Amino acid sequence: MNVEFVQILSKTHVKQRTWERGSGETWACGSGACAVAHALSTRGLTEQKVRIDLLGGTLQIEIDPAGTVWMTGPAVEVFSGDWTTKTARRR
Repeated sequence: MNVEFVQILSKTHVKQRTWERGSGETWACGSGACAVAHALSTRGLTEQKVRIDLLGGTLQIEIDPAGTVWMTGPAVEVFSGDWTTKTARRR
């Protein structure tokens, strides 16, 4: 489960922090930002185009007249690593 904490700064600007079960606080959550923008705009708390500031950067979210949600923002690598697995033995 993800929990979004939101501060409305204006009709076009929001701050968001995300807590993900099992991970803790995360730098960003695009699907959460889209859900936040949709929920706020359908309740008249923001415009249909809103800037959302997250710890990892800023996203622009827009809901078009048909209800489609569009997200625009940077996609950058913030971590890389190697994953090593051991082959499980079957009995």
